[in-house]
Amino acid sequence: MERGAGHYPFMVAVHILWLVSTLVEGLLRGPEFPPWWPVPLALFLMAQALRYWAITSLGENWSVRVLVIPGDRLVRRGPYRYFPHPNYVVVAVEVLTFPLIIGAWITALVFSVLNAVFLFVRIREEERALRELAG
Repeated sequence: MERGAGHYPFMVAVHILWLVSTLVEGLLRGPEFPPWWPVPLALFLMAQALRYWAITSLGENWSVRVLVIPGDRLVRRGPYRYFPHPNYVVVAVEVLTFPLIIGAWITALVFSVLNAVFLFVRIREEERALRELAG
């Protein structure tokens, strides 16, 4: 059973606009990378390790949608042993660092704020679904 389907199109739209905005701001900024570009690149790449750890820990339960499978159990392995929603940490790091690699700091700031608003809504919906699953 899907939860939060109403906000899913907003999530897709924000991510598409974030990529387009990164490209446009990067093109307007010019071809030179900022001198500090290795820092956001390193953070971006480190976040990918957390993403794949989270995805492999969830296994076939991983989805971009909020799904509740009656009778299923909560995953408490991998990064989920240490903190909830590790993939959202990854998304927050990506939204901030990817544009900064090419110096698109306006995109990084604007979409970090939009992402924070979205994650506030999304995490509340996921927490409701997890409570439902846990009984």
